[in-house]
Amino acid sequence: MKRLILNCMLLLFLLAGCAPKTTTPNLEAQIHQSVSATMSAIPTAASIPTSTPYPSPTPFNLAGLFCEYQFCIGHPADVAFFDVSAQQNPAAPSSYGQGMIAALNANLFIQVIWQTAPGIADPEFMLDTILDDEIDFRDSALDVKLVRNMNVMYTAITSTATPLLPFGGSSAWTCGDRVFAWKVYSPQAETAGPLFEEMLARFACGQ
Repeated sequence: MKRLILNCMLLLFLLAGCAPKTTTPNLEAQIHQSVSATMSAIPTAASIPTSTPYPSPTPFNLAGLFCEYQFCIGHPADVAFFDVSAQQNPAAPSSYGQGMIAALNANLFIQVIWQTAPGIADPEFMLDTILDDEIDFRDSALDVKLVRNMNVMYTAITSTATPLLPFGGSSAWTCGDRVFAWKVYSPQAETAGPLFEEMLARFACGQ
């Protein structure tokens, strides 16, 4: 974990020297800081013998609904989103135009970012923003589709952020004059896809 945090800090210094072309300044730096801080908050479990099989995947119950900043998004009932931007800088909390929220427990890490991008039809740049190329790796081709007039793309991922949550998925989509991106780390590969579909089914934004 210490090595991960050091790597993230090093990456922050490297990113500071170049401004992102398509995102609001400091958004990528905030994302890297968020992942580093939240990963360090996940409890460290005792190592599991390699001969012990993993338990069968347990579906997450998306009974929770986060509604703020003129959008709503589903999430598992046993986690709650918090405003990462506000924690990092109380003077610049998330807003309609740009923000970042996260939720986590010992079995799950979820991150959502958004920003205004009027006229943008292709949200892939947000997928590139939320994925950290040092620790996140795409495991599948992009699944691109139109959902309720939103251009949506999704990919399965693996991550080295923490050995407890090596699998996941990530998505980006458009809604009105904003683009959104979502990322999840989970213990099982089978969890991310259904979690994303349920989240998207409950997603709505003010247009």
